[in-house]
Formats: sequence, C-alpha cells, structure tokens
Amino acid sequence: MATAEKSGQADFSSLNLESALVENLASLGYHTMTRIQAQSLPLMLEGKDVIGQAQTGSGKTCAFALALLHNLNVRRFRVQSLVLCPTRELADQVAIEIRKLARNIHNIKVLTLCGGQPMGPQIGSLEHGAHIVVGTPGRVEVHLKKGRLSLDNVNTLVLDEADRMLEIGFEQSLNTIVDYCAKVRQNLLFSATFPEKIERFAAHIMTGAQRVTVDANRDHDKIDQYFYQVDNEQQRIDASKRLLMHFQPHSAVIFCNTKAQCQTLADRLRDSGFDSAALHGDLEQKDRDKTLIQFANKSLTVLVATDVAARGIDVDDVDLVINFHLAHDPQVHLHRIGRTGRAGKQGVACSLISHKEAHKVIRLEDYQGQAIDTVELPSESTLPNKPVPATMVTLQIDGGKKSKLRPGDILGALTANAKIRGEQIGKIKVQATMAFVAVDTAIANLALKTISEGKMKGRNFRVRKLR
Repeated sequence: MATAEKSGQADFSSLNLESALVENLASLGYHTMTRIQAQSLPLMLEGKDVIGQAQTGSGKTCAFALALLHNLNVRRFRVQSLVLCPTRELADQVAIEIRKLARNIHNIKVLTLCGGQPMGPQIGSLEHGAHIVVGTPGRVEVHLKKGRLSLDNVNTLVLDEADRMLEIGFEQSLNTIVDYCAKVRQNLLFSATFPEKIERFAAHIMTGAQRVTVDANRDHDKIDQYFYQVDNEQQRIDASKRLLMHFQPHSAVIFCNTKAQCQTLADRLRDSGFDSAALHGDLEQKDRDKTLIQFANKSLTVLVATDVAARGIDVDDVDLVINFHLAHDPQVHLHRIGRTGRAGKQGVACSLISHKEAHKVIRLEDYQGQAIDTVELPSESTLPNKPVPATMVTLQIDGGKKSKLRPGDILGALTANAKIRGEQIGKIKVQATMAFVAVDTAIANLALKTISEGKMKGRNFRVRKLR
C-alpha cells in the first residue's frame, strides 16, 4: 500500500476539475484546500484508490464529493456513485454536501437510503432512478437483495467513517454490497482511526491504494487539554457538573463509552438544571433527529453522546468536550477532542480518569508523545450559581416539504409580527412532514402564538415547543 506525503496549501482552481465544479466552489467561498483535500484530491482525480485518515471537520467530505462528481456522467441515468456511512445523520450531511457542490450540474439526482426511515418512499425513489446513492449499509443491502437497486454501473465507491461501520457490525453487509458493485471501479475509504480490521478490509477491496494521513496532533494546537482524577461513577457525574459550571460553555459535548452511561448522565444533568440531552443508538431515529437539531440551533447547551452517535454532529463552535471515560483507542480520543477548537477558535477538552484506566493513559501518552498529569478540579466555592442556559427554543411545526413549506415561509410568518425581529430567529430546518425553527427564548411564547394563529401557504399549522 503506497503512502502519499505532501504538504502545503493550494487553490481548488489548480486541480483538473470540471469548470462547473470550480465555479461553484468559488461561489461558495471555497478557494484554498484543507490538508486532506490537497493531499487526496489529485490522487482521486487520477482515478487511484485512496485511503484517507483524517478527523471530523478536516474537509474530507468535500474531497470525495468532488472526486465522485468529477467522475459522473449526468446524461447516464444510472447509479454511478455509492457512498456508505455508519449513521443516518452522517449520510444526510454527506448528501447535503454533495448537492451543494453539484448545484451547477443540472438534473443531477442524489438519493439517500437509510435505516430508521419508511421503506415505501425509498422504493418509489429507486423506481425513478438516481445518479448518486448515499446510505447506511444495512438499508442499502436490503434494497440490493430485493432487486430494487443496481450497482452494475458504479464507478466510485466511498466508505466514509469506515472504522465506525466495522465497529458497529456492518462488515458482512459491506462485503455483500461490494460483491454487488461493478468490478472495475474507484474505491475511496475515509476513516478517523485505522485499526487492524480496517487494514485487512482495505486490502480486500482496494488495489494499489494510496494512503493519505493528516496528523491529528497538528490539528489540536488550539485545544487546551486537562485531566482529572476520579474514583467512581458518582465522582464522574459530580466532576462533569463542576466542569460545566466552571467553563460555562454555550455548547458542550460529553462522550460516554456506553449508551446506559449516556442516558444516566444526561438525565442527572437535566435534573440539575442543565439544558442537556442524550444521543445514542437506543433512541428512536425521530428522537435522535430532534436532539441533533436542538443542539445545532443552540436550544441545548450540553449533548451527552456515544462515539457512534456523535458522528452525526455537525456543529463547528463547540466550546468544551468532556470525556466521561477515556476512549479505548487513542485515535478515538483525538477524534473526540477535535470537536472543539475549530475554525481558528480556542477549545477546551477535559478527561476524567481513574486508576483502573492506567493502561489507557499509557497508550494515550505514547500516542501523543507527552506525559499526562492530572490537575485539581475547580473549587466549588468559585463556581457560578447556575448553568449557562440555552439561548434558543425550538418550535416544531407539523408541516414540511410535502406541504410546500419553505424556510422563507416560516421566517416571513414570524417577522410579520412587528414584535419579532429577524435576529431573534435562528436556524430553520424543513423536513418532509415537519419543520423546526429556533427562536430566542425571550420571544418563544410569542413566536408559538404567532405561528399557531397565523397562516402559511394559506393554511394553519399546528406548532409546539420542544423540551
């Protein structure tokens, strides 16, 4: 397996990309490539199989999206690219990014096929065809075995977050899907970590793959790391509360190793007055969706998540990351703390460790190349009296794209009330059958009344506040 070593920044215009893609990148404000893009894109555009190891937020989605769009023949209405992701949340993000990058290419169709969604609409969409499919392995495998999806014309196969797909048990599904794909194709594999299982899998499906690695340690220069000694679970919960009170984050993610720890901690934090929620695989998909929407639009300040569920978080301004337990893999630790300190901002990462985790500490010290020293937890006497509250409240509207609702309709309905200013309205997300809008907490009740008593598209819609 070859390894590509290249550094420095370059402009997208220096690549041999389709002119429509270059023009669109410029209109989006994408000029200079990130390190993973600069190292991997030239290889991908040459048609080589590529393994990219990089953290979340590195720009890898843009990199492989440009490669598969470059390979696409929009006049051939067949599935030419397949992107597989471990979770529906990540698949949705990837599909959105591809559509954004492809907006100068007319008549392109991107279809998502994920579990946790009704099968009927997906079957109908498959009957109408698509150029690019983005999905989770389990659901894609089902459609293949039922004969609803053909991968005979796939020229680009992308495995995004491959380590997590293998970790949560998708290896057999991936092998099955690969067998359905066209034999001659380009394979692109991206992974935040690179355990031995990934090495074996990559060797099985790829030919002469070029390996591109972006040193995660270099990306964490703007993250202040602190380690605290604890002896039991109760001390971990108390320490989490104390750190949240001390650092006063407007946006924090706490990583737990198990789903049970996640739920327990989120419940305890909420009982203590924190605007917190859990995100893990035992939740129903609709509840996971709502939690992610609320965290992204500032209606929640604390998200307690497992590593797999956290792959769907698309928030750039996380102030604080807490590791309730150390991750088993040092690479996962760096992936976790990489959630903060983005976009040139300073971030803070706190890890709670016990004597029983000495083996994890030693591995992390070896991986980071520096000793880990614990510090004292902040004194309770110095802490504020109450947590930082969420600045926004999310309103759920029982109507969406199927009702012809658009973000502009919701914004217009709210600002039609002279007492509601545009800057008091946050993110608006419109889904198939419902929509969500974040509003300043000070006008939450007024906004609720304004929408419920007003009309959009000539009709009334039910609306409620999410808690």
